[in-house]
Amino acid sequence: MWAAFRRHDATVQEVLPLVESFGDSVELADELLALVRRGVKTATASLAGDEPVPRVGEHWIVCDGAGLARVVLLTTEIRLGELDSVDDDFAWDEGEKDRSRDSWLEGHRRYFARESPAGIGTVVFERFRVVWPEEDAGAAAAFARRIASERPSGDPERSSGTP
Repeated sequence: MWAAFRRHDATVQEVLPLVESFGDSVELADELLALVRRGVKTATASLAGDEPVPRVGEHWIVCDGAGLARVVLLTTEIRLGELDSVDDDFAWDEGEKDRSRDSWLEGHRRYFARESPAGIGTVVFERFRVVWPEEDAGAAAAFARRIASERPSGDPERSSGTP
């Protein structure tokens, strides 16, 4: 997948980006990847830890639950902060459950407690867009444009936004 993307975009300098799956189970990896491919999920959060914090402009490859590479993402925004600093827009952009800040906090507290039983420290809030394969990138971008035009900024009573 990475070789095909680099042939498509000769400006890419990275030799091989980070390769990973979302979540901590096969089921969650597949569920979240499906949201990304449809353009519903355009953000993710992780605990800052031993690995370097992603940088804007870096690519990464997301695998499905079976470990097969499915999409190439481009990091478009990074913010470090406390878990409770998440705002409504970021929770919405993560695309999970009812997309509210309250459900985001509930789900991420549980998830991060599994990831780090010693406690939740600094959180990496990351926004991204799909850049490869082209058909996924186009579908995700079209959905993101459509849903952005339908929802008022800061309105907690948004439509589900899930196609």
